[in-house]
Amino acid sequence: MPYNIMRLYGKAGKLSMMKAMTSAEARQAFLDYFEEMGHQPVASSSLVPGNDPTLLFTNAGMVQFKDVFLGLDQRPYSRATTSQKCMRVSGKHNDLENVGPSPRHHTFFEMLGNFSFGDYFKRDAIRFAYTLLTQVYGLPPERLAFTVYKDDDEAYDIWVNDIKVDPKRVARMGSKTNFWQMAETGPCGPTSEIHWDKMPEMGIEAIIPLMQAEDDRFLELWNLVFMQYNRTQADPEHTGKFDAPLPAPGVDTGMGLERILSVINGVRANYDTDLFLPIFDTVQKLSGQTDAERADNYVAYRVIADHMRAAAFLIADGVLPGAKGRDSVCRLVIRRAARFGAKIGFNKPFLAEVAGTVIEIMGSHYLELIEKRGSIQRVITQEEERFRRTMDRGVEELEQQLALLSEGARLSGETAFYLKATLGLPIQVTKDIVEERGYSVDMAGFEAAEAEHGVRSGGGTAMGEIGTVESYKRALDSLQENGSLTQGGVDYAPYGATELASTVLAILNEGQIVSDAIVGDKVEVVLAATPFYVEAGGQVSDTGMITGDGWRIEVEDMRRPIGGLIVHVGEVVEGTPKMDDSAHATVDIERRRAITRNHTATHLLHAALRHHLGGHVQQRGSLVAPERLRFDFAHDSKVSAEVIRAVEREVNDIIMTNYEVLPVSKPLTEARSEGAMALFGEKYGDTVRTINIINEAGKRYSYELCGGVHVQNTAEIGPFLIVSEGSVSAGIRRVEAVTGTGALDYIERSRAVLHDAAAQLGATPELLPARIQDVQEELSQVRKQVAQLQRDLARKQFDQMIGHLENINGFDALIAQIEGVPADMLREMSDWFRNAVASGVLVLGTIIDGKPQLMVAVTDDLTKLGVHAGNLIKQIAPVVGGGGGGRPTMAQAGGKEASKLPDALAAARALLSQK
Repeated sequence: MPYNIMRLYGKAGKLSMMKAMTSAEARQAFLDYFEEMGHQPVASSSLVPGNDPTLLFTNAGMVQFKDVFLGLDQRPYSRATTSQKCMRVSGKHNDLENVGPSPRHHTFFEMLGNFSFGDYFKRDAIRFAYTLLTQVYGLPPERLAFTVYKDDDEAYDIWVNDIKVDPKRVARMGSKTNFWQMAETGPCGPTSEIHWDKMPEMGIEAIIPLMQAEDDRFLELWNLVFMQYNRTQADPEHTGKFDAPLPAPGVDTGMGLERILSVINGVRANYDTDLFLPIFDTVQKLSGQTDAERADNYVAYRVIADHMRAAAFLIADGVLPGAKGRDSVCRLVIRRAARFGAKIGFNKPFLAEVAGTVIEIMGSHYLELIEKRGSIQRVITQEEERFRRTMDRGVEELEQQLALLSEGARLSGETAFYLKATLGLPIQVTKDIVEERGYSVDMAGFEAAEAEHGVRSGGGTAMGEIGTVESYKRALDSLQENGSLTQGGVDYAPYGATELASTVLAILNEGQIVSDAIVGDKVEVVLAATPFYVEAGGQVSDTGMITGDGWRIEVEDMRRPIGGLIVHVGEVVEGTPKMDDSAHATVDIERRRAITRNHTATHLLHAALRHHLGGHVQQRGSLVAPERLRFDFAHDSKVSAEVIRAVEREVNDIIMTNYEVLPVSKPLTEARSEGAMALFGEKYGDTVRTINIINEAGKRYSYELCGGVHVQNTAEIGPFLIVSEGSVSAGIRRVEAVTGTGALDYIERSRAVLHDAAAQLGATPELLPARIQDVQEELSQVRKQVAQLQRDLARKQFDQMIGHLENINGFDALIAQIEGVPADMLREMSDWFRNAVASGVLVLGTIIDGKPQLMVAVTDDLTKLGVHAGNLIKQIAPVVGGGGGGRPTMAQAGGKEASKLPDALAAARALLSQK
């Protein structure tokens, strides 16, 4: 959809000469400006506050500096600037319901801020803000209006007399808008706000009265908080009686990037900027809508874009979809976005692709998005799929309930809670649909029903928390005492069928038995019998599903907290499971098959390594997962490539010969007498399970004690590939390998890389090694030619400069900036200088890959007079933001600020003049 920049000016106004910027440019301009003003750029902290348990999410830039302002923490700087990730979805800062219809509200946003910790105060804070807006961003001063606290004569005087703002543009405001306090007691102080005048044609005379009336004519851009006092007692009337001056006043400012970007670019909505438009484009492309359809559905586009920004950053910071606390917010934004996607025609998962566009837009500044791209998109798709399985049923049920209501009536809180608890329809989605139909929701009734469930299911604590050993022991004792379990505990049957009928004996919360669970609850379920494997011996736990009458639990993990008790860790995705319900447990069969392939392959690998390296090879650890296997073993040197290939070939031969895999349980003494290998350091009971791998003739290839799950015949494993070999610690090596479909995927990826590389070098895959060798030889020759050309250029520059030596304090000096010279050539130029000048100082500067480099050389005679190359470089390197040192005759340094290189050379000249 074409993007037309539309300048914001009134009917009688003129087009302003603002500087159109991208979001990256606007963000960086802010940070660069304040860095130039002596502020330390500080990376954004996590959305999960690390120092404030009272906050659900970081909602302002000052959160990471709270302890500094309170005097509980110190930083090595007194000025800071940030672009902080923020979320506002709870408490008084809850913008969720406004997202979509409003042009300026978001759940996730970036707050630009500058901070002073006992350094500068009001005068500089106001000057910095005004200069940035008018000179860096180019906002016309006649479009700005200002507020100060009604009693803050100092701030008023700075605006009017120092900045020279017309007093008709400065409104004195009350404590509701212009006084800030961290809590009832503690740091507090007045604020000053900078606003954008959307309708200047209304005239300057109306600014103060309309500002005091909080009229929509003005758009708040920036809030400057002056932490001036320490409030010793609660003072709701703001009398000031209990406000003592702080010994070191501070400054905390905040400006939303999305909002200032819309003003800079002259568009009416934050969504009409490059932070959102590419996301809209992705949604439109995936949906196949026309430009007109996109315009008609602007609310859905905004919700999807906003919520995917929030979801991507939440997941990157470790917040995953769930039923409680922060996790519930992550779940809500994904499910609400999915519901609005359904409204515009999406009937299959699409949000991960939308999140991919978010990552492309924001990843260059927030690298965690790039690093966790796969995890972000995977989690979003999983949650979207979960929601889609129940959304249609939930919405259908809601529609039926609404059909029973009279016009303008309210949906009962109990019904809203039922939709959430049983069908997984978030309350916000229910509210959206209900209000779209012209009804409302009894939120008080909903909250009461939710609170009642919280008490019933464990006093309101988060479901799925891990209990103590004592709590699990009590649960097991209870189940055994009431006859639900025998003294042997849960019937553990992972070696037979991968699904079986069972009974829900208990639902646990922190090890305590509760009566039931609802959709979204993380649960630990005890069944009378289970086919799920519990992690042991390096093999990971099974996953899968437990279903009952109208309910379903996705099993994500298995645990055995104490002997006899096995719990299925998962999440209720549909309905309300209860104790004593009949249940059907089903293992994820494809995942199980991948695990068994890798487990049996681990035994084959162990045997092959012993054949080729010797009998000293013993297993020291392993990981058997669906996607790969890892095998640690005792060996004191690197395994050669030839041996790795031989081991890999032997394992594949055994696989193709189709050896039989026979599991047998027998007495430990019998198994050991037969030669069964035991895992180093493992403790075994009197009866053990053995895995015997033999061919048709009865010839044994491998015989180990193992409680894991295996294939029946080695041919089931498929191809086996070793992908890495390395050291773990002294005397321990590690091999990683893939099998089956994992090996096929690896082969396909490797073939694609091979063919791509061959095509780029104009060769066939077979001739690629020879072609690479040719290219390397060509490259070597070119590098030599480049080095010679650089040397010739440097020599030419040097010969020109040596004829223009300066005389400083009676000795010759050559101080110059040169171009196109690598760092090692600088050292050679110092030799040229000593050969050409009997007594003198050489100071050269150059820029390499955008970074400044400095070199100082001093002839021997001058070092005896106190001219020291290392000392001189230490004094001039900070000018370019770097450091360095060296010997009396030779020193080098690097830096960060290439633009300051001429200043560093000038500083060298000034210092030498003082000698």
